[in-house]
Amino acid sequence: MISKSETLNLPNTITLLRIGVVPFLFVLLWSPGEFWSLIIAALFVIASITDFFDGYIARKYQMITTMGKFLDPIADKIIVNTAMILLIPIGRIPAWIVAITIIRDLIVDVIRSIASSEGIYIQASILGKQKTVAQIIAVTALIIHYPFLGINSHLVGTVILYIAFIFTIYSGIDYLIKLYQSLVKK
Repeated sequence: MISKSETLNLPNTITLLRIGVVPFLFVLLWSPGEFWSLIIAALFVIASITDFFDGYIARKYQMITTMGKFLDPIADKIIVNTAMILLIPIGRIPAWIVAITIIRDLIVDVIRSIASSEGIYIQASILGKQKTVAQIIAVTALIIHYPFLGINSHLVGTVILYIAFIFTIYSGIDYLIKLYQSLVKK
């Protein structure tokens, strides 16, 4: 039996705190002005960067738990997808990109579940990691939206969003191929 202290270790606590940022993203719907956009962008970036730290700490100090393996990828998707969804009604992101991204994430989760039930572990690919980084940069710029440091944040965010979308599609296809190859080998 796993004790409470093993489950609520530092990496898992960081992951839970990342998820705790999500309600603050709703401020975007209430006050999408320049000031709040910068504050929410900063919170989003902090939540995104801490993803690196929780995994690093868990691996370095051998604090990997079943809860952490489950929560970490979900936290990433909750943070990015919620931010993307909240950007739709204020006109900062096309709904169709968000819909396809969420559908892709669900398909990848199903693929991983199928693989897991067959005793196969499909590791995150470099394409998936590039997708996540591009999404974080795009969403951050789209949250900022207003000209910032002489840069058209919305334009930069939109361009990077389309790059992230390409990674989203290719990494989804990559997961399908990996599942197929793993099942054929088995």
